[in-house]
Amino acid sequence: MAERDRAIYDHFAPVPEREWGKGAGPDAVLEGAREPFVLRGLVADWPLVEAGRRSARDARRYLLGHARDRPFKVSIGAPGHDGRLFYDAEMEMNFRIGTGKLADIFGGIDQAEEQGERRTVYLASIDIPSHFDRLDEANPIDLGTRDPLKSIWIGTRTKIAAHNDFPDNLACCAVGRRRFTLFPPHQFRNLYLGPIDHTPAGRAVSMVDFDAPDLAAFPRFVDAMAEAQTVELEPGDAIFIPSMWWHHVEGLADFNVLVNYWWRRTPGWLGQPQVALNHAILAIRDLPPEDKAIWRDLFDHYVFENDEQVIAHIPEKARSILARLTPESAGRLRAFLLRTLSR
Repeated sequence: MAERDRAIYDHFAPVPEREWGKGAGPDAVLEGAREPFVLRGLVADWPLVEAGRRSARDARRYLLGHARDRPFKVSIGAPGHDGRLFYDAEMEMNFRIGTGKLADIFGGIDQAEEQGERRTVYLASIDIPSHFDRLDEANPIDLGTRDPLKSIWIGTRTKIAAHNDFPDNLACCAVGRRRFTLFPPHQFRNLYLGPIDHTPAGRAVSMVDFDAPDLAAFPRFVDAMAEAQTVELEPGDAIFIPSMWWHHVEGLADFNVLVNYWWRRTPGWLGQPQVALNHAILAIRDLPPEDKAIWRDLFDHYVFENDEQVIAHIPEKARSILARLTPESAGRLRAFLLRTLSR
């Protein structure tokens, strides 16, 4: 984004910064957190960060030294692509997806740099343990008892539309610079979300172009901007993004690497809420209004309110899935759902 387009970010509140106990890791400040914050210098001593400070090519050589011999999924923009991985005018993706060896992908970036070309190349949410050998061990972080998913995001200058994720997220800027712009969960109506089943990366995204917001088409975006928070991360900095917070993410340098850690506050054997939403659209949304009202009442009773009166009259041993779920009862419920959905 050109400097003349920075005005939208200059009016946003900064993401708060928190102190963390150096040598003790971030566990204490993450415990129970429900608001976003920045941890400056959290991973500043990573070898990956040090390699990136020397040069982008050194960072790529470092990553290649740990890469496994397997295909990597990569998103590539057409010539002249502005880095915004989004829809085109026909609501198809404005980039193509391919696979290749990491050395070949990085070779293309090297060549573009030598020729002074700007290309959009983005490796999104690459699982670290399956694609790299001991990269996470060489660049450690102490997250206490959490057992997170570990992903790496590698690319040129990119702009990723505002979206949210179900898990909590600690995102660490390892190479380059990143700008995060965040909105509270309740702002989803004012972000004008696109389709939930046809998306650039699996999550519904805001249709608003943050470079040039069309307030005639998206007037409620003004209300979202009033609650926005933004921050630019330098190499070694990290940001905590709580579950369901919307975040717009930009890679601001010619080459950028982000490492993130995702974890749930609930056991992994519980279901994904997005799946339940999709199923509700299939089974409930298009019912007649009077039927929808009945089901809304049932959902409130069994799911959202879920107080003692729901099960008090049922013998304890007979409450089945109405009791607090266990790995065993959740497994039975999942098997039942699979059987019914396959009919």
